[in-house]
Amino acid sequence: MRRIRAEESGHGLGRWPRVCMRLDLREDGAVPAGPPRVTIRAAHERDFPGFLGLAAQVEQWFGPMVEEAGFHDAVRAHISRSMALVAVSSGPDLLGGLLFGAEPPAHHVHWLVVSQRARGTGVGRALMAEATRRWVRGPGHLEVVTFGADHPGAAVSGARVFYERLGFTPAEATGPGPEGGSRQVFRRTVG
Repeated sequence: MRRIRAEESGHGLGRWPRVCMRLDLREDGAVPAGPPRVTIRAAHERDFPGFLGLAAQVEQWFGPMVEEAGFHDAVRAHISRSMALVAVSSGPDLLGGLLFGAEPPAHHVHWLVVSQRARGTGVGRALMAEATRRWVRGPGHLEVVTFGADHPGAAVSGARVFYERLGFTPAEATGPGPEGGSRQVFRRTVG
């Protein structure tokens, strides 16, 4: 997951700048059995607890979010602006969530998390594809901030490889994450 300073996007997340992560490995090291039947849709207020559930799964990397009012406000603001997506299946929990911002020609992934049980099954790719379809208009660029190459989570999370496979290239370093770890902008030209 990665964080972007709020002033970079113009969408204030307060203490919770854009945080984006994609983990491809399950914590137990197992390969997921196969892709669940997934629907990507616009997030609704009723999905708010699901966003908190996703955040709880990644707090070890990024610090507290579940109890942070700024994070709550950011999620609700993205939902109310129709700039949030969720991945759902037949179960009660969200498989993934994405918060997005667009100020053409710049488009920003503010937060992307895939649930532990759905990592490595294409849910992150599906969320990114739907966000791009809905909100990205070219010419311009799409940005996301993830772990710096020297961050302990860089290899374990799979985030850098995930974004590179989607056509992003590493760009400039940015401010550290809330835990003090390095972060780097990844960018892809669109249109």
